Amino acid sequence: MSERDDPVIGVLLAGGLARRMGGGDKCLLELAGKPLLTHAIERLAPQTDALVLNANGDPARFAAFGLDVVPDPIAGYAGPLAGVLAGMEWARRNRPSARWIATAASDTPFFPRDYVARLLEAAQPHHPAIAMAASGGREHPVFSLWPVALIGDLRSALEAGTRKILDWTDRHTTVTVSFDMIDGPDGDVDPFFNANTPEDLERAQRIVEMPS
Repeated sequence: MSERDDPVIGVLLAGGLARRMGGGDKCLLELAGKPLLTHAIERLAPQTDALVLNANGDPARFAAFGLDVVPDPIAGYAGPLAGVLAGMEWARRNRPSARWIATAASDTPFFPRDYVARLLEAAQPHHPAIAMAASGGREHPVFSLWPVALIGDLRSALEAGTRKILDWTDRHTTVTVSFDMIDGPDGDVDPFFNANTPEDLERAQRIVEMPS
């Protein structure tokens, strides 16, 4: 974990339904001999000051990873924004000095190792702005830095039925940070590539097996 004067709490989002993988916990599928979740932890933990996992259901299935597991605080499957709120509420309870949380998908093994630092640099001058990652001309709303100061507004929006991330972020100052593509066996690969299907997982394996 990093140490800084302006701490950032990392939140790995694992609340999805994984329909295209046949259901279950996508992040527990293995890539290169270890769960996708382990790859995500190894990426995000060094960039943050504390790390939690947003997941619903029995938290015991994640016990081996040693993370606090925080469920969605909104009833029903409310999407990634509910995971953002769960992370903000954890930060308020456990690290009240933290002004930010940084979210990442738990099935994304290649996101940049300077992801948090670059978003923090972009967002700080505009606090309480949201900083969102982008690559290849596409925004990646799940990969964002969120001001904890927006916790009340987010809860109100979710309770009013807001579910799409951009529907909420469009109401607030948002800065976008673009990241370069990475090399893959068949050409450029989006660094925020995630394993949504068995074919995606096979592609990720080919990326891992590339010569360094």
